[in-house]
Amino acid sequence: MPSATLRHTAWILRGNPLTAVAAAGVLILVLLAILGPSIAPYDPIASNVSEALLPPSHAHLAGTDQLGRDTFSRLLVATRLDLVIAVSAVGISFVLGAVVGAFCGYAGGRLDRAVGRFVDVMMAFPLFVLAMAMVAALGNRVENIVIATAIINLPFYIRFARAEVNVRRNVGWVEAARASGESNISVVLRFLLPNVLPAMAVQMSLNLGWAILNAAGLSFIGLGVRPPTPEWGIMVAEGARFISTGKWWLVAFPGLALMLAVLCFNLLGDGLRDILDPRMRT
Repeated sequence: MPSATLRHTAWILRGNPLTAVAAAGVLILVLLAILGPSIAPYDPIASNVSEALLPPSHAHLAGTDQLGRDTFSRLLVATRLDLVIAVSAVGISFVLGAVVGAFCGYAGGRLDRAVGRFVDVMMAFPLFVLAMAMVAALGNRVENIVIATAIINLPFYIRFARAEVNVRRNVGWVEAARASGESNISVVLRFLLPNVLPAMAVQMSLNLGWAILNAAGLSFIGLGVRPPTPEWGIMVAEGARFISTGKWWLVAFPGLALMLAVLCFNLLGDGLRDILDPRMRT
């Protein structure tokens, strides 16, 4: 079975090179998140006013900012923080949403309808505005950004798991599990959830890119990570003041990092959909 899965994955990657490129991009992001602080050529928060606003050069590959800090070093170090926020938030919402949605979809009745209406109400709000309100109320610390991002992602997983389990709860193999003496909890956790999680992994990959944008957006408007901590959204916000004076690198490089990270996760999600789709195995 593992060898068949590997052959199928290799076949998908050969037929869709963009998925392979996206997977390589995500792997590079993970490596930079792990190694970034140790391979950064300069201290990302050490200022040197005498070298402020220098354009890209051999000494400073992405130039320097208004305080003389090396932009390339700050980009490398910021990768870890942005990925930690995104992975933590999406991981929390994925686990909670899958469990809550699965049990509601299996139980049906009033509980299922009540949770469904609650999810509909949450999704009726602009989710970024909801995240802004929560961070403003809780305080702009990293853990609060993670909580806010997890909460606004939660409805997607609850709705998905609820719908998928609701379709499968009366199929033959579920009835057989119940007839063999399995409890309702066991049926959901051992039989239904494993059949739903692969499809939810596609949504998880897509949400990772959106979570990175959400964290950067909160920082851009002053509700995210506090300076001088290196973070892509903060770097874009700080550099935006200097666009009119031609200091393009202050916005271009962190903006490019954001764009490539989101693009890689989105393309990877499309590839995962093809890999996990049973119809593609024929």
